[in-house]
Amino acid sequence: MSEYIIDMQDIVKKFFIGEPNELTVLKGLTIQVPEHQFVAVVGESGSGKSTLMNIIGALDRPTSGSYTLDGVDIARASDSELSHIRNQKVGFVFQNFNLIPRTSALKNVELPMLYAGVSPRRRTERAKALLEMVGMGERMKHMPNELSGGQKQRVAIARALANDPAILLADEPTGALDSETGRLVMDLFHRLHDEQGKTIVLITHNDQLAEETERLIRISDGAIVDDVMKVAAS
Repeated sequence: MSEYIIDMQDIVKKFFIGEPNELTVLKGLTIQVPEHQFVAVVGESGSGKSTLMNIIGALDRPTSGSYTLDGVDIARASDSELSHIRNQKVGFVFQNFNLIPRTSALKNVELPMLYAGVSPRRRTERAKALLEMVGMGERMKHMPNELSGGQKQRVAIARALANDPAILLADEPTGALDSETGRLVMDLFHRLHDEQGKTIVLITHNDQLAEETERLIRISDGAIVDDVMKVAAS
């Protein structure tokens, strides 16, 4: 078992393989993240950070290199195993929230547990508790179109925590929010890290947000150009 919850070795990702317009997006990245670390991956648009996020979250596979996620060799995992990993081991938080429109906040948070086979009573109990935790207890019956951007993102964070994942993977989670609301969302991530010891990977182009994390990995043109530990992992 690796000492790292994320253990990526020499990750290469190519598109249009063998064609004249073959494109190498990730160029041999090695990233190792221990449990409980709060790490930011920073890069400009087109740097490869979204492709990296998809591989970290088992949404895509690398062209070459090895990747072990919480002890699971992603290259050898079947599609059903990858689906299980995405449901159980990784909690996703996206810039655009990805909530189901005609479904209440409560039912949105219950959904990952439904896929995981959790009983209806337990699903509802945990979803309510998670919404309370993120300050959305009074809005749990509201539909997404009745919520502000910050409220939607807090529901999305509660949903990401539904199956108590090992990793929270946040892709530009404050990108669609004003600065004050974005601050509330970042404070929530800090709480989850400090109080629950969650491993958090924050994908962002915002240097100011990245500076708040323990470790900053900067990528440019598909390669790591900086990897700095700013404080000791908690």
